Amino acid sequence: MAAFPCFQRQPMNRPASTRAAWIGLLILTIVWSLNWSVMKVAMRDSGPFTFSAMRYVIGTAVLFALLAVRRDGLKPTPWLPTIVIGLTQTAAFQALAQWALVSGGAGKTALLAYTMPFWVVPLAWWWLNDKPGPRRWLCIAIAAAGFICVVEPWRPLGEPHSIMLALLAGLAWAIATVLSKRLFQRHPEVTPLRLTAWQMLIGTIGLVALTLLSHERAVAWTSSYIAALLYNGLLSSGVCWVLWALVVQKLPANVAGLTSLAVPVAGVLFAWGLLHEQPSAPEWIGIALIGVALFVLNFVRRMRA
Repeated sequence: MAAFPCFQRQPMNRPASTRAAWIGLLILTIVWSLNWSVMKVAMRDSGPFTFSAMRYVIGTAVLFALLAVRRDGLKPTPWLPTIVIGLTQTAAFQALAQWALVSGGAGKTALLAYTMPFWVVPLAWWWLNDKPGPRRWLCIAIAAAGFICVVEPWRPLGEPHSIMLALLAGLAWAIATVLSKRLFQRHPEVTPLRLTAWQMLIGTIGLVALTLLSHERAVAWTSSYIAALLYNGLLSSGVCWVLWALVVQKLPANVAGLTSLAVPVAGVLFAWGLLHEQPSAPEWIGIALIGVALFVLNFVRRMRA
């Protein structure tokens, strides 16, 4: 496990842990951006809640297996914030996003769900007293302009209920992100792996209950569905949510949120290549603007340092 610093017991110094957060962000950007297309394919063979419950059962089992390997890592995290994070990040975000995919395109749904960074800014300012400085406000403005170009609200975005579901998914994820940051600040002994495992257990229970109540169609156990389930359970729902917790722990909440916009941008490109959802000229402009914002936000400061 030495390749994944967030799984190690010993504390890391600040430069090493921050570097680990950036590496984790790169990995989850690749896995999560491709996953929107994978989830869209899985909807051919399963209902949205059934697939969500199955993938998170696998992901939860993977994380608790990792905790068991550590032997002393099974101690629960603080219950109240963990329950709220589990219900918002795992249950609400995943159920709403998966539901939105039923009638929405993979690229557009990913983009609308990634309104999360813009929800994070006021929430972090309110709950964490994390007020953005002038450079961050500039990056937020550039990223927002790029986001509008990519989403193209002047064109039909799909079914209205799909749009609303994706936006609510972004809000749920933003709430969980800020609460996770506050938990890490108040309980520095909590590791990203422990928090992710316990909140995912809570959220998975909620997803399983939702699936049992919804009475969706039976699963068609095709090879593509099994591959999508394993991809989601092992990587997207398992390893990547731990990496996201590491990013939230080590970076300011609004920086982590804005940087995550790399995921939907890559998601649009994957949807273009795999599902033939052709980006328009404004989308390309928006992708460029988001790229500029991320460069200014994350790399100019590092180059000066």
